[in-house]
Amino acid sequence: MATEILMPALSPTMEEGTLTKWFVTEGDVVQSGDLLAEIETDKATMEFEAVDEGIIGKILVSEGALNVRVNSPIAILIEDGETLDMVIEEPLAPTPLITSAKKDFAADANILTTELARQGKRIFVSPLAKRIAAEKGVNLALISGSGPKGRIVKADLDNSSNVSDETIAPTNLKISESFSGSAANGLYQSRTHTVVPLNGMRKVIATRVTEAKQTIPHFYLRREIVLDDLLSMRTKINKSLEARKIKISVNDFIIKACALALQSTPTANSVWADDCILQMKAADVAVAVAVDGGLLTPVLLDAESKLISQIAVEMKDLVDRARNHKLAPHEYQGGSFAISNLGMMGIDSFDAIINPPHGAILAVGVGKKCPTVLSDGTLGVATIMSVTMSVDHRVIDGALGAELLGKIVENLENPAAMLA
Repeated sequence: MATEILMPALSPTMEEGTLTKWFVTEGDVVQSGDLLAEIETDKATMEFEAVDEGIIGKILVSEGALNVRVNSPIAILIEDGETLDMVIEEPLAPTPLITSAKKDFAADANILTTELARQGKRIFVSPLAKRIAAEKGVNLALISGSGPKGRIVKADLDNSSNVSDETIAPTNLKISESFSGSAANGLYQSRTHTVVPLNGMRKVIATRVTEAKQTIPHFYLRREIVLDDLLSMRTKINKSLEARKIKISVNDFIIKACALALQSTPTANSVWADDCILQMKAADVAVAVAVDGGLLTPVLLDAESKLISQIAVEMKDLVDRARNHKLAPHEYQGGSFAISNLGMMGIDSFDAIINPPHGAILAVGVGKKCPTVLSDGTLGVATIMSVTMSVDHRVIDGALGAELLGKIVENLENPAAMLA
Protein backbone atom coordinates (compact mmCIF):
# COMPACT_ATOMS: atom_id res chain seq x y z
CA MET A 1 0.00 0.00 0.00
CA ALA A 2 1.30 3.45 -0.92
CA THR A 3 2.27 5.79 1.88
CA GLU A 4 3.07 9.47 2.07
CA ILE A 5 6.52 10.55 3.18
CA LEU A 6 5.94 13.53 5.44
CA MET A 7 8.15 16.50 6.26
CA PRO A 8 9.76 15.44 9.55
CA ALA A 9 10.07 17.50 12.73
CA LEU A 10 13.84 17.39 13.22
CA SER A 11 13.86 19.68 16.26
CA PRO A 12 11.33 20.51 18.98
CA THR A 13 10.89 24.07 17.68
CA MET A 14 10.66 23.17 13.99
CA GLU A 15 7.38 24.14 12.31
CA GLU A 16 8.65 24.32 8.74
CA GLY A 17 11.90 23.75 6.90
CA THR A 18 13.74 23.98 3.58
CA LEU A 19 14.19 20.82 1.53
CA THR A 20 17.68 21.58 0.29
CA LYS A 21 18.54 18.32 -1.49
CA TRP A 22 17.05 14.98 -2.54
CA PHE A 23 19.30 11.90 -2.41
CA VAL A 24 16.75 9.84 -4.36
CA THR A 25 14.80 10.19 -7.59
CA GLU A 26 11.43 8.84 -8.70
CA GLY A 27 11.66 5.09 -9.32
CA ASP A 28 14.46 4.49 -6.80
CA VAL A 29 14.07 1.55 -4.43
CA VAL A 30 14.73 2.53 -0.81
CA GLN A 31 15.20 0.54 2.37
CA SER A 32 14.59 1.62 5.94
CA GLY A 33 17.57 3.75 7.01
CA ASP A 34 18.48 4.93 3.51
CA LEU A 35 19.13 8.66 3.16
CA LEU A 36 16.23 10.41 1.47
CA ALA A 37 16.86 14.12 1.72
CA GLU A 38 18.80 16.96 3.33
CA ILE A 39 16.60 19.36 5.28
CA GLU A 40 17.46 22.76 6.73
CA THR A 41 15.63 23.36 10.00
CA ASP A 42 15.47 26.50 12.12
CA LYS A 43 18.73 25.40 13.79
CA ALA A 44 20.77 23.17 11.49
CA THR A 45 21.00 21.26 8.23
CA MET A 46 20.25 17.58 8.80
CA GLU A 47 19.85 14.38 6.82
CA PHE A 48 16.48 12.59 6.73
CA GLU A 49 16.33 8.80 6.55
CA ALA A 50 13.62 6.49 5.25
CA VAL A 51 11.47 4.72 7.82
CA ASP A 52 9.78 2.26 5.45
CA GLU A 53 10.93 0.38 2.39
CA GLY A 54 9.42 0.82 -1.05
CA ILE A 55 9.77 2.69 -4.33
CA ILE A 56 9.78 6.48 -4.70
CA GLY A 57 6.63 6.86 -6.76
CA LYS A 58 6.38 10.63 -6.79
CA ILE A 59 8.41 13.53 -5.40
CA LEU A 60 5.95 16.22 -4.36
CA VAL A 61 8.38 18.87 -3.12
CA SER A 62 11.30 19.96 -5.26
CA GLU A 63 14.81 20.75 -4.08
CA GLY A 64 15.18 24.22 -2.65
CA ALA A 65 11.52 24.48 -1.61
CA LEU A 66 11.16 26.95 1.27
CA ASN A 67 8.77 26.94 4.24
CA VAL A 68 7.67 23.32 3.86
CA ARG A 69 5.45 22.66 6.85
CA VAL A 70 6.09 19.78 9.23
CA ASN A 71 3.87 16.74 8.49
CA SER A 72 3.04 17.93 4.97
CA PRO A 73 3.58 15.31 2.20
CA ILE A 74 6.91 15.60 0.39
CA ALA A 75 6.87 12.32 -1.56
CA ILE A 76 4.82 9.16 -2.17
CA LEU A 77 6.25 5.72 -1.47
CA ILE A 78 4.67 2.83 -3.41
CA GLU A 79 5.10 -0.93 -3.27
CA ASP A 80 6.58 -3.15 -5.96
CA GLY A 81 3.96 -3.71 -8.66
CA GLU A 82 2.00 -0.57 -7.85
CA THR A 83 1.79 2.46 -10.08
CA LEU A 84 1.01 6.02 -9.13
CA ASP A 85 -2.29 5.89 -11.06
CA MET A 86 -3.39 2.91 -8.98
CA VAL A 87 -2.94 4.67 -5.64
CA ILE A 88 -3.91 8.27 -6.39
CA GLU A 89 -7.55 8.65 -7.28
CA GLU A 90 -7.75 12.37 -6.58
CA PRO A 91 -5.29 15.21 -5.92
CA LEU A 92 -3.72 15.22 -2.49
CA ALA A 93 -5.41 17.61 -0.11
CA PRO A 94 -3.25 20.60 0.77
CA THR A 95 -1.80 20.62 4.27
CA PRO A 96 -3.97 22.72 6.60
CA LEU A 97 -2.36 25.96 7.64
CA ILE A 98 -2.21 26.43 11.39
CA THR A 99 -3.41 29.91 12.15
CA SER A 100 -3.74 31.85 15.35
CA ALA A 101 -7.16 32.33 16.84
CA LYS A 102 -6.18 35.94 17.47
CA LYS A 103 -7.44 38.17 14.65
CA ASP A 104 -4.76 39.96 12.68
CA PHE A 105 -6.62 42.29 10.35
CA ALA A 106 -3.43 43.98 9.23
CA ALA A 107 -2.02 40.94 7.40
CA ASP A 108 -0.10 41.88 4.29
CA ALA A 109 -2.22 41.17 1.20
CA ASN A 110 0.51 39.33 -0.67
CA ILE A 111 1.35 37.09 2.29
CA LEU A 112 -2.32 36.44 2.98
CA THR A 113 -2.99 35.41 -0.60
CA THR A 114 -0.05 32.98 -0.50
CA GLU A 115 -1.11 31.49 2.83
CA LEU A 116 -4.70 30.97 1.71
CA ALA A 117 -3.48 29.37 -1.47
CA ARG A 118 -1.62 26.84 0.67
CA GLN A 119 -4.93 26.05 2.32
CA GLY A 120 -6.49 25.38 -1.04
CA LYS A 121 -8.49 28.61 -0.93
CA ARG A 122 -7.62 30.53 -4.06
CA ILE A 123 -8.26 34.26 -4.00
CA PHE A 124 -8.84 36.02 -7.31
CA VAL A 125 -7.79 39.65 -6.98
CA SER A 126 -6.70 42.29 -9.45
CA PRO A 127 -3.17 43.73 -9.05
CA LEU A 128 -4.60 47.17 -8.26
CA ALA A 129 -6.97 45.80 -5.62
CA LYS A 130 -4.14 43.77 -4.08
CA ARG A 131 -1.95 46.87 -3.80
CA ILE A 132 -4.78 48.93 -2.26
CA ALA A 133 -5.51 46.10 0.20
CA ALA A 134 -1.88 45.98 1.28
CA GLU A 135 -1.75 49.75 1.75
CA LYS A 136 -4.97 49.82 3.79
CA GLY A 137 -4.35 46.64 5.73
CA VAL A 138 -7.44 44.93 4.33
CA ASN A 139 -7.97 41.23 4.99
CA LEU A 140 -8.82 39.89 1.53
CA ALA A 141 -10.32 36.72 3.02
CA LEU A 142 -13.25 38.80 4.25
CA ILE A 143 -14.01 40.49 0.91
CA SER A 144 -16.64 39.27 -1.55
CA GLY A 145 -15.44 39.90 -5.10
CA SER A 146 -17.86 41.28 -7.68
CA GLY A 147 -15.67 40.59 -10.71
CA PRO A 148 -15.59 37.48 -12.93
CA LYS A 149 -15.24 34.24 -10.89
CA GLY A 150 -15.57 36.27 -7.73
CA ARG A 151 -12.49 38.34 -8.54
CA ILE A 152 -11.87 41.18 -6.08
CA VAL A 153 -11.58 44.51 -7.86
CA LYS A 154 -10.98 48.08 -6.78
CA ALA A 155 -14.70 48.80 -6.52
CA ASP A 156 -15.08 46.06 -3.90
CA LEU A 157 -12.62 47.87 -1.64
CA ASP A 158 -14.36 51.21 -2.24
CA ASN A 159 -17.76 49.72 -1.39
CA SER A 160 -18.22 50.44 2.32
CA SER A 161 -20.98 47.83 2.65
CA ASN A 162 -18.52 45.19 1.49
CA VAL A 163 -15.80 46.10 3.97
CA SER A 164 -16.60 45.66 7.66
CA ASP A 165 -14.91 47.55 10.47
CA GLU A 166 -13.04 44.36 11.36
CA THR A 167 -11.71 43.97 7.82
CA ILE A 168 -9.45 47.01 7.99
CA ALA A 169 -6.62 47.47 10.45
CA PRO A 170 -6.79 50.65 12.54
CA THR A 171 -4.71 53.47 11.12
CA ASN A 172 -4.41 55.53 14.29
CA LEU A 173 -2.39 53.13 16.39
CA LYS A 174 -2.03 53.85 20.06
CA ILE A 175 1.30 53.45 21.78
CA SER A 176 0.00 50.45 23.69
CA GLU A 177 -1.04 48.61 20.51
CA SER A 178 1.31 46.35 18.57
CA PHE A 179 2.63 47.75 15.31
CA SER A 180 1.68 45.24 12.65
CA GLY A 181 3.71 44.27 9.62
CA SER A 182 1.36 45.88 7.10
CA ALA A 183 1.24 49.07 9.16
CA ALA A 184 5.04 49.21 8.98
CA ASN A 185 4.93 48.48 5.25
CA GLY A 186 2.49 51.33 4.76
CA LEU A 187 4.54 53.72 6.86
CA TYR A 188 7.76 53.09 4.91
CA GLN A 189 6.36 52.47 1.42
CA SER A 190 7.64 55.83 0.17
CA ARG A 191 11.18 55.12 1.43
CA THR A 192 13.62 52.92 -0.42
CA HIS A 193 14.13 49.66 1.46
CA THR A 194 14.80 45.97 1.04
CA VAL A 195 12.41 43.33 2.37
CA VAL A 196 14.33 40.59 4.21
CA PRO A 197 12.10 37.51 4.75
CA LEU A 198 12.38 35.81 8.13
CA ASN A 199 14.19 32.49 8.04
CA GLY A 200 13.17 29.64 10.33
CA MET A 201 15.81 30.43 12.93
CA ARG A 202 14.88 34.11 13.13
CA LYS A 203 11.20 33.22 13.56
CA VAL A 204 12.02 30.91 16.46
CA ILE A 205 14.33 33.48 18.07
CA ALA A 206 11.63 36.14 17.80
CA THR A 207 9.06 33.85 19.41
CA ARG A 208 11.32 32.65 22.21
CA VAL A 209 12.77 36.01 23.25
CA THR A 210 9.32 37.59 23.22
CA GLU A 211 8.00 34.75 25.38
CA ALA A 212 11.01 34.99 27.68
CA LYS A 213 10.67 38.73 28.29
CA GLN A 214 6.90 38.52 28.75
CA THR A 215 6.74 35.47 30.99
CA ILE A 216 10.02 35.27 32.91
CA PRO A 217 10.42 37.64 35.89
CA HIS A 218 13.99 38.79 35.19
CA PHE A 219 16.16 40.53 37.75
CA TYR A 220 19.77 41.58 37.26
CA LEU A 221 22.95 41.30 39.32
CA ARG A 222 26.14 43.13 38.34
CA ARG A 223 29.77 42.68 39.37
CA GLU A 224 33.23 43.75 38.23
CA ILE A 225 36.02 41.17 37.98
CA VAL A 226 39.80 41.76 38.11
CA LEU A 227 41.30 39.65 35.33
CA ASP A 228 45.05 40.21 35.60
CA ASP A 229 45.91 36.91 37.35
CA LEU A 230 43.72 35.00 34.90
CA LEU A 231 45.31 36.67 31.87
CA SER A 232 48.77 35.93 33.20
CA MET A 233 47.90 32.27 33.78
CA ARG A 234 46.25 32.03 30.35
CA THR A 235 49.47 33.21 28.69
CA LYS A 236 51.51 30.55 30.51
CA ILE A 237 49.03 27.76 29.75
CA ASN A 238 48.80 28.67 26.06
CA LYS A 239 52.59 28.65 25.78
CA SER A 240 52.68 25.14 27.26
CA LEU A 241 49.97 23.97 24.85
CA GLU A 242 51.55 25.35 21.66
CA ALA A 243 52.89 21.93 20.65
CA ARG A 244 49.37 20.47 20.88
CA LYS A 245 47.93 23.41 18.91
CA ILE A 246 45.43 24.17 21.65
CA LYS A 247 44.64 27.78 22.57
CA ILE A 248 42.68 28.70 25.68
CA SER A 249 40.34 31.69 25.50
CA VAL A 250 39.04 33.86 28.33
CA ASN A 251 35.62 32.42 27.54
CA ASP A 252 36.91 28.91 28.31
CA PHE A 253 37.90 30.12 31.79
CA ILE A 254 34.45 31.71 32.20
CA ILE A 255 32.74 28.41 31.31
CA LYS A 256 34.83 26.56 33.88
CA ALA A 257 34.23 29.24 36.53
CA CYS A 258 30.46 29.12 36.00
CA ALA A 259 30.39 25.32 36.09
CA LEU A 260 32.28 25.18 39.38
CA ALA A 261 30.09 27.95 40.82
CA LEU A 262 26.97 25.95 39.95
CA GLN A 263 28.45 22.99 41.82
CA SER A 264 29.19 25.21 44.83
CA THR A 265 25.60 26.51 44.84
CA PRO A 266 23.65 23.42 43.72
CA THR A 267 20.25 24.97 44.43
CA ALA A 268 20.97 27.52 41.69
CA ASN A 269 21.81 24.79 39.17
CA SER A 270 18.14 24.50 38.28
CA VAL A 271 15.59 24.98 35.50
CA TRP A 272 11.93 26.01 35.52
CA ALA A 273 9.46 23.25 34.56
CA ASP A 274 6.12 25.11 35.03
CA ASP A 275 4.81 23.07 37.96
CA CYS A 276 8.17 22.28 39.52
CA ILE A 277 11.87 23.14 39.56
CA LEU A 278 14.38 20.62 38.23
CA GLN A 279 17.64 20.74 40.19
CA MET A 280 20.43 19.40 38.00
CA LYS A 281 23.41 17.41 39.21
CA ALA A 282 25.92 18.14 36.44
CA ALA A 283 26.83 21.65 35.31
CA ASP A 284 25.84 21.73 31.64
CA VAL A 285 26.69 25.22 30.38
CA ALA A 286 25.26 26.71 27.18
CA VAL A 287 27.24 29.31 25.24
CA ALA A 288 25.63 31.75 22.79
CA VAL A 289 27.25 31.61 19.34
CA ALA A 290 26.47 34.08 16.55
CA VAL A 291 25.68 32.32 13.25
CA ASP A 292 24.29 33.41 9.90
CA GLY A 293 20.66 34.34 10.41
CA GLY A 294 20.66 34.31 14.21
CA LEU A 295 22.34 32.49 17.06
CA LEU A 296 22.69 29.03 18.58
CA THR A 297 23.55 27.97 22.13
CA PRO A 298 25.60 24.76 22.02
CA VAL A 299 25.77 23.07 25.43
CA LEU A 300 29.00 21.86 27.00
CA LEU A 301 28.06 18.86 29.15
CA ASP A 302 29.69 18.12 32.53
CA ALA A 303 31.80 21.26 32.29
CA GLU A 304 32.72 21.11 35.98
CA SER A 305 34.69 17.87 35.50
CA LYS A 306 36.63 18.87 32.37
CA LEU A 307 40.13 20.27 32.11
CA ILE A 308 40.40 23.78 30.70
CA SER A 309 42.15 22.30 27.63
CA GLN A 310 39.22 19.89 27.10
CA ILE A 311 36.78 22.78 27.32
CA ALA A 312 38.80 24.70 24.72
CA VAL A 313 38.88 21.78 22.26
CA GLU A 314 35.21 20.88 22.67
CA MET A 315 34.00 24.47 22.43
CA LYS A 316 36.02 25.09 19.26
CA ASP A 317 34.39 22.04 17.67
CA LEU A 318 30.89 23.08 18.82
CA VAL A 319 31.34 26.66 17.61
CA ASP A 320 32.69 25.58 14.21
CA ARG A 321 29.82 23.18 13.63
CA ALA A 322 27.26 25.67 14.94
CA ARG A 323 28.41 28.24 12.38
CA ASN A 324 28.11 25.61 9.65
CA HIS A 325 24.64 24.57 10.90
CA LYS A 326 25.87 21.04 11.56
CA LEU A 327 24.89 20.62 15.23
CA ALA A 328 22.55 17.80 16.18
CA PRO A 329 19.55 18.83 18.31
CA HIS A 330 20.92 17.25 21.49
CA GLU A 331 24.00 19.46 21.17
CA TYR A 332 22.10 22.76 21.47
CA GLN A 333 19.29 21.70 23.81
CA GLY A 334 19.36 21.46 27.57
CA GLY A 335 21.70 23.01 30.10
CA SER A 336 20.69 25.02 33.15
CA PHE A 337 22.87 28.12 32.69
CA ALA A 338 24.09 30.13 29.72
CA ILE A 339 26.87 32.55 28.85
CA SER A 340 26.65 35.37 26.30
CA ASN A 341 29.98 37.07 25.70
CA LEU A 342 29.99 40.31 23.69
CA GLY A 343 33.18 41.53 25.31
CA MET A 344 35.13 40.16 22.36
CA MET A 345 33.18 42.68 20.25
CA GLY A 346 34.10 45.61 22.49
CA ILE A 347 30.81 45.85 24.45
CA ASP A 348 31.35 47.18 27.98
CA SER A 349 28.22 45.64 29.53
CA PHE A 350 24.71 44.52 28.61
CA ASP A 351 21.70 42.61 29.93
CA ALA A 352 21.05 39.24 28.28
CA ILE A 353 17.64 37.59 27.90
CA ILE A 354 17.24 34.28 29.72
CA ASN A 355 16.95 31.26 27.42
CA PRO A 356 14.09 29.18 28.90
CA PRO A 357 14.05 26.91 30.80
CA HIS A 358 17.44 28.06 32.13
CA GLY A 359 17.56 29.68 35.56
CA ALA A 360 20.09 32.35 34.61
CA ILE A 361 22.42 33.74 31.95
CA LEU A 362 25.71 35.62 32.36
CA ALA A 363 26.34 38.59 30.06
CA VAL A 364 30.07 39.23 29.72
CA GLY A 365 31.62 42.55 28.75
CA VAL A 366 35.10 43.52 27.59
CA GLY A 367 38.11 43.54 29.91
CA LYS A 368 39.62 47.04 30.14
CA LYS A 369 42.59 48.60 31.87
CA CYS A 370 41.13 50.83 34.58
CA PRO A 371 42.43 52.79 37.58
CA THR A 372 41.44 50.91 40.73
CA VAL A 373 42.29 50.28 44.38
CA LEU A 374 44.53 47.23 44.46
CA SER A 375 44.29 44.43 47.05
CA ASP A 376 47.06 46.06 49.13
CA GLY A 377 45.07 49.30 49.37
CA THR A 378 47.18 51.28 46.93
CA LEU A 379 46.02 52.91 43.72
CA GLY A 380 46.98 51.18 40.51
CA VAL A 381 45.79 49.92 37.14
CA ALA A 382 44.01 46.61 36.66
CA THR A 383 42.11 44.82 33.89
CA ILE A 384 38.45 45.00 34.86
CA MET A 385 35.63 43.02 33.24
CA SER A 386 31.98 43.86 33.89
CA VAL A 387 29.40 41.05 34.03
CA THR A 388 25.63 41.07 34.46
CA MET A 389 23.70 37.97 35.48
CA SER A 390 20.05 37.87 34.40
CA VAL A 391 18.12 35.64 36.81
CA ASP A 392 14.70 33.96 36.70
CA HIS A 393 13.17 34.91 40.05
CA ARG A 394 10.90 31.86 39.91
CA VAL A 395 13.98 29.64 40.14
CA ILE A 396 16.63 31.70 41.97
CA ASP A 397 16.01 34.30 44.67
CA GLY A 398 18.16 37.39 45.15
CA ALA A 399 20.43 36.06 47.88
CA LEU A 400 21.03 32.78 46.06
CA GLY A 401 21.75 34.65 42.83
CA ALA A 402 24.23 36.90 44.64
CA GLU A 403 25.94 33.82 46.07
CA LEU A 404 26.20 32.20 42.64
CA LEU A 405 27.63 35.33 41.03
CA GLY A 406 30.01 35.76 43.94
CA LYS A 407 31.38 32.26 43.36
CA ILE A 408 31.86 33.01 39.66
CA VAL A 409 33.82 36.16 40.52
CA GLU A 410 35.89 34.29 43.11
CA ASN A 411 36.78 31.57 40.61
CA LEU A 412 37.85 34.00 37.91
CA GLU A 413 39.92 36.13 40.28
CA ASN A 414 41.65 33.04 41.71
CA PRO A 415 42.26 30.90 38.60
CA ALA A 416 44.94 28.72 40.23
CA ALA A 417 42.43 27.41 42.78
CA MET A 418 39.85 26.94 40.02
CA LEU A 419 42.18 24.75 37.97
CA ALA A 420 43.69 22.78 40.87
